[in-house]
Amino acid sequence: MSSPERSAPETRADDVLEIEDAILDLDREKRCGFSEVIYGQSKTAEAILKIALAQCQYGIDVFATRVDAQKAQFVLPEIKRVCADAYYNAVARTLRAPCGSVSTRENRGKIAILTAGTSDLPVAEEARETALWTGADAILIQDVGVAGPQRLRAKLPLIEDADVVVVVAGMEGALPSVVGGYVSAPIIAVPTSVGYGASFQGLAALLGMLNSCASNVTVVNIDAGFKAGYVAGLIAKRVRDAVARAKEL
Repeated sequence: MSSPERSAPETRADDVLEIEDAILDLDREKRCGFSEVIYGQSKTAEAILKIALAQCQYGIDVFATRVDAQKAQFVLPEIKRVCADAYYNAVARTLRAPCGSVSTRENRGKIAILTAGTSDLPVAEEARETALWTGADAILIQDVGVAGPQRLRAKLPLIEDADVVVVVAGMEGALPSVVGGYVSAPIIAVPTSVGYGASFQGLAALLGMLNSCASNVTVVNIDAGFKAGYVAGLIAKRVRDAVARAKEL
């Protein structure tokens, strides 16, 4: 792969930037709370890099998901030329480059992320990286599934003050319901495709979570760590913004 030229983007109008076949939304954070995210799975490394460099040029914190190691090997060195703090999380398959806007949204709440097993870690790491990108304080607690319930009880002091809890589980997807019986925070359940044949690549966990008897549980799509981290970030942001406004009164 050849390195693309880092020239000025071609067209900008009304906070929309056209970069060849991509249209970058420069106003997304103002409207929606957070800036636009690059979905890397179906993009070439060159396309990811062009979009990321354009975001850096406009002071937008870069966050790309589903970036495999080969693409990251091409993109990361180029990004580091303009943002030395850029890094790649190989487990989460995410790439981040704090190019300016992240500093304006630090300390926006606490998000606790739990996994039922260590096999759920890639999805949980995607959620954690997303939560960090939103500016929240994110804590990750692994391997507290229902096969050993005493492990969850031992970790409860770490999550009781969280603004929102993300629970990542495969197999039968029972953990979010159990956590829901212990905490008052909203719980975002993430079914994973971890499991044997009858788990149907996460469908069993998804249906189990959708039928949770815990009233504070809501559910995102299978393996959707990004979606869980993003929504958790929005919840945490609103909680801490409300607290800040109350202190000013």
